[in-house]
Amino acid sequence: MKKNIVLIGMPGAGKSTIGVLLAKAINYDFIDADLIIQQKHNKKLYEIINECGIDEFLRIEDDVISGINVDGTVIATGGSAIYGENAMKHMKENGIVIYLKLSCVEIINRISNITTRGIAMKDGKTIFDIYNERVPLYEKYADITIDAEGTNIEECVALVNETILNNI
Repeated sequence: MKKNIVLIGMPGAGKSTIGVLLAKAINYDFIDADLIIQQKHNKKLYEIINECGIDEFLRIEDDVISGINVDGTVIATGGSAIYGENAMKHMKENGIVIYLKLSCVEIINRISNITTRGIAMKDGKTIFDIYNERVPLYEKYADITIDAEGTNIEECVALVNETILNNI
């Protein structure tokens, strides 16, 4: 049985983009948890969040990720997946959790579509607020932390690949 590679991190950290390229590089399948949520509800993430509210969205996300049962797959989670205790327990039992770490400044520079991106953010919160709230959770659940600051996509994929090879 091949272990899964689970990518966690802030919105804009590159989980989906890096996940696809990493899966190709190591001959794994690829799943994007956000896309599964969208397909299941036939709506974009921000529409689900706007209609159901943050708490219900987080429950949906926890349920969907907890139900992913695969082997040999790179799984890109949503940035808020770390709020789902069941989801993260399931991911850690079935894979290696890798935190793609970037500074808050870099995240803010990368996110241009904050209103349509589908970020689970309560009213009045800023990216800085959720960054500070989430970093301890990313660190808690990560088996491996990759400092992606200052890397381009190809460099980050190579860094993750090399780290996986040294830790499996």
